[in-house]
Amino acid sequence: MSKSGKARAHTNIALIKYWGKRNEEYIIPMNNSLSVALDRFYTETQVTFSTEYQRDRLVLNGNEVDEKETAKVNKFMDVVRQLAETNLYALIESENFVPTAAGLASSASAYSALAAACNEALDLGLSSKDLSRLARRGSGSASRSVFGGFVEWERGEDDATSYSHPVEADDWEDELAMIFVVINDQSKSVSSRAGMSLTRETSRFYQYWLDHVEEDINEVKKAISTKDFQHLGEVIEANGLRMHATNLGAQPPFSYLVPESYEAMRIVHECRELGYPCYFTMDAGPNVKILVEKLNADKVIEQLRKHFNESQIIMSEITRSGVEIIE
Repeated sequence: MSKSGKARAHTNIALIKYWGKRNEEYIIPMNNSLSVALDRFYTETQVTFSTEYQRDRLVLNGNEVDEKETAKVNKFMDVVRQLAETNLYALIESENFVPTAAGLASSASAYSALAAACNEALDLGLSSKDLSRLARRGSGSASRSVFGGFVEWERGEDDATSYSHPVEADDWEDELAMIFVVINDQSKSVSSRAGMSLTRETSRFYQYWLDHVEEDINEVKKAISTKDFQHLGEVIEANGLRMHATNLGAQPPFSYLVPESYEAMRIVHECRELGYPCYFTMDAGPNVKILVEKLNADKVIEQLRKHFNESQIIMSEITRSGVEIIE
């Protein structure tokens, strides 16, 4: 006996950052966050549960992943089994449609697609809200990848109240794009998980970060409702810099940013002076993401090409498509 399901989910970039967990086991964040979904980067995952399987197996981009590397996935599948009240193991076949050089973690789209595929295969009948709660157990940002467009992840107080939901934008997403400046796609010396823990526990600046996140969320939602690109950009830029500042206050201090990161930021400021509005944000790494209106995207890319190689510049449109089942 076997049961299968297949789903596609897009990855997302946080405009208002998720930085720090209150609960490691359930991945409950310290603060709300808000993201936008990317059309170009996505994951497709098929999951097949069968009485013939003795353990979970993961095949990623056509290659089977060894048991050590699948430990995190196994833990997530245990959550699924508990929810479904089954002891069936599964074959997970996943393909990441993320440019290798993008330096973009695919865990958000991966766990969102896996959660949706499991929901389909096991007939769990989860609502979108509960699907985002399940995806969160694999990766916090996966909670947001259940939906397209602008998405807010409510921190909540516990497993039941920490979930994501769309932010109405009256199709404004169709007018926006994101440009990636790939500085370095190598492994980070400080992982996102380790960086979050260290700053939450030791940074002298961390409370200041928390004290301003709710205000940032409210201002971004106001900007979205009025389609005020300048205000949106100013808030997300300040929020991203403030998050990175918490790392400098950690003990010991650390930084994900490198000289090329600051060069990309300088070019963004230059583009604004030239009349091409755009705004940057950075996650736990050196790569710079630039939010821009589509009508100015080519001009911004033209400026970036003066300082970075063609292969370092990748553009994606914003998608309003959430996670979907593939027949």
